[in-house]
Amino acid sequence: MNGFVNNLDGINFVVSDGNGDIYPSRAYPTGLFSYDTRFLSTWRLSINGESLNALSKDDLQYFESRFFLVPGAPTHYVDSTISVVRHRLLGGSFSEKLTILNHGGEPADLTVFMEVGCDFADLFEIKDVRPKVGRVVTYVQDDRLHFRYEREGFRRETVISTSEPARLDGRGITFEIRVPRRSTWSTRLHVEALVQPPPVWSGTRASLQVHAGRVGRRMREELDEWIARAPRLVGGWKDLDEAYQRSLVDLAALRYPPWGLPGSVPAAGLPWFMSAFGRDSIFTSLQALPFAPELALATLRVLAVTQGAAFDDFREEDPGKTIHEVRFGESTAFEEQPHSLYYGSADSTPLFLVLLDEYERWSGDADLVREFEFEARLALDWMDTHADLVGNGYIWYERRNTVNGLENHCWKDSWDAVSYRDGTIPAPPRATCELQGYAYDAKRRAARLAREFWGDPAYADALDAQAADLRRRFNRDFWVADGEYYALALDPEGRPVDALSSNIGHLLWSGIVEPDRAARIVQHLLGPDLFSGWGVRTLARSAERYNPIGYHVGTVWPFDNSVIAWGLWRYGFRREAARVAKAVIDAARYFDGRLPEAFAGYDRELTRYPVQYPTACSPQAWSTGAPLLFLRTMLGLEPDGETLTSDPVLPEGIGPLGLLGVPGRWGRVDVVPAGR
Repeated sequence: MNGFVNNLDGINFVVSDGNGDIYPSRAYPTGLFSYDTRFLSTWRLSINGESLNALSKDDLQYFESRFFLVPGAPTHYVDSTISVVRHRLLGGSFSEKLTILNHGGEPADLTVFMEVGCDFADLFEIKDVRPKVGRVVTYVQDDRLHFRYEREGFRRETVISTSEPARLDGRGITFEIRVPRRSTWSTRLHVEALVQPPPVWSGTRASLQVHAGRVGRRMREELDEWIARAPRLVGGWKDLDEAYQRSLVDLAALRYPPWGLPGSVPAAGLPWFMSAFGRDSIFTSLQALPFAPELALATLRVLAVTQGAAFDDFREEDPGKTIHEVRFGESTAFEEQPHSLYYGSADSTPLFLVLLDEYERWSGDADLVREFEFEARLALDWMDTHADLVGNGYIWYERRNTVNGLENHCWKDSWDAVSYRDGTIPAPPRATCELQGYAYDAKRRAARLAREFWGDPAYADALDAQAADLRRRFNRDFWVADGEYYALALDPEGRPVDALSSNIGHLLWSGIVEPDRAARIVQHLLGPDLFSGWGVRTLARSAERYNPIGYHVGTVWPFDNSVIAWGLWRYGFRREAARVAKAVIDAARYFDGRLPEAFAGYDRELTRYPVQYPTACSPQAWSTGAPLLFLRTMLGLEPDGETLTSDPVLPEGIGPLGLLGVPGRWGRVDVVPAGR
C-alpha cells in the first residue's frame, strides 16, 4: 500500500495500492480520508477496459506521488505502446494529473475510465464492519460529479471535477480520446472533501480549491524550511542518517492543525490514528524537543484547552484529566463512540506535567509555565483524588464506559496487555508500574515549577514530600522478590501482577527506581528474556502470554525502546543505552529508514532481519520520534540553565557524531562531532 498525508490545510490522507488505485478494504483502510471519514472508497483507472500495472512509483514528498504505468497484465505490458503517468498531490484538496503517452507510430483511440465510489465510511466502521445508517445521493451539476451523504444534520460530500471534457455518471468519469502518434494527452482531476457542519474546534478548512501547481510549490517550500530549521546531523553512521532524515519528513507529514490554535501537534499515526492523541503527542513532543520544539508548545496548548472539566462516564472524563484522543467521524457525532473528546488514559495527565517542565528547561518559556499554572494544579489534583480509585496513593484505572471504552488506560492499552506471569488477566482496577513512575516524575517536576515560577515554596515542599513517599511505597509494593524486578501492575487486592515487561525501563526514565536496584533492572532489560537483538520486547519470553507477534505481548516498539534508552542513560548505563539505540537503528535499515509502530519480537539470530507486524501504523509519530530521542541519548544532550551540555557515549564501532544548530534557550549551538 502507498500512503501519504498532508495536514497543513486539512486533516487529509490517501492510501492506495502500488498502481495508485483505491478500492474498498476492511483489512486496511484504503481511500481518501478527511476528519475520520473516507471520502473516496474507489478510484480505479482503466484504459479500454484493462487495468494498469506499475513500472515504477516515486514518493516525491509526503504530499506528492507519481506512478508510471502501462495497460494490461504484467505478462505482456513490455510491448505496450501506451504508458500512463499519474501525478498525485494532496494539499487541502486532492488532485491527480493523468498523462497518457502514445509511443507508437499511429494515433490511439482510447476509452479512459476512472471508476469512482464514495462510501463515507467512518474509520471505526472500517474496523468494525458496520452498515451505514444515512443515505448517499449521486448527481451531476455544473460539470461536476457529486456524492453526498446525509444522516440527520450530519453531511459529508465529495465533489469531483476534470479539466478536460468527460462523461460523468454514478459509476465515474469516462474520457473518449484520440492521442496522436508520438504525442501525449492529459487531464487534471480535482476532488474536494466537504464537511458540513464544520467539526467542533476546527479552525481549518475542510477543502481548499487552488491551483495544484501553486499548492505543490508552497508545500515544497514549507517542507524545505521545516528541514532547514532542524539540526544537521554530521557523522558517518549511514543507517542513523537515513532514519533521521526520514523522521524529519514524516514528522512534517504527521503535523495536525490544532483546531484554530497556533502551530501544529503531531498526530499519532497513519492510517488508523490521524488525530491528536494525548499520550502519543506528548511523547513525540518530548522526543522532538532538541529538533522541533514548536511541537511541544502546540501540544501543551491543545491539551490545556481540552483538559477535563466535568464527570462523564461515557467519555471517561474527570476534572483535570488530559485527553486520550479526539475524533470527528460519524460514529463520534452520534455518540456511538465516545471520542468527541475521549479521556480513557491514566498516563496522559502526569505526562502533561512532565512535558510542561521539560519544555521550559529547553525553551526558557517561563510565561507559558505561569499561564498554565491553573491547569497544572488541576492535573495534580486529579492524580491525588480521582485517579486514586483504591485510596492507597497510587494511580489506578478502571473503564467506566464498558461498551466501547478501552480496557487498559496505560500505553499498552489492548485487552490482554496486563497479565500475571501465568497469563491470567487481573480484575480491575489496575495500577500499572509506569503510571506510578510518571506520577513521581510529574510531582518532582511540578515542585520545581512551583518553587521557581509560581511563587509557592510551601506547595513545592509538599509535592517533593509526596514524591518521596510515593517512591518509598512503590519500591516496597511493586518489587517482585523472587525475580528481582518490578511488577507490571498491582491488582485490586494490592498483589503484584508479576509478569516481566518492558515497562520497567520506563521506571528508570522516571527516576523512581532505587539506585541499588538499577543494575538488576538493566540486566533484565538487556537479558535474553526481554532483549531480542533488535530491541527490548514488550513482554518477556518467560511470560505465559508472550507472543512475538502479539500487539503488546512480545513485539518490539521503537518508541518504548527510545524511552528505555533514555532511562538507562539517566542511571548512568550509557553503553547499555547505546546498545539499545543501535539495535533499533539497525532494524530501521530494513524498513527504509522509517521505523514502524512495532515489529515482531523474534530473536535476531532466528530471523536475521526484523519481521513486520502486519497492521502496524507507518509512519507513526512516536516511532518517527524514536531516532531523535536515540540521538539525544547517545550524544548525552541535557539543558543546564542557559547551557546545553553533551556527554556522548556511542555504540561500539560507530564513529564520531554531532548535531549542528540545536535550538533552545541558548539560541542555537553546535554539538561538534564526538568520538566513542
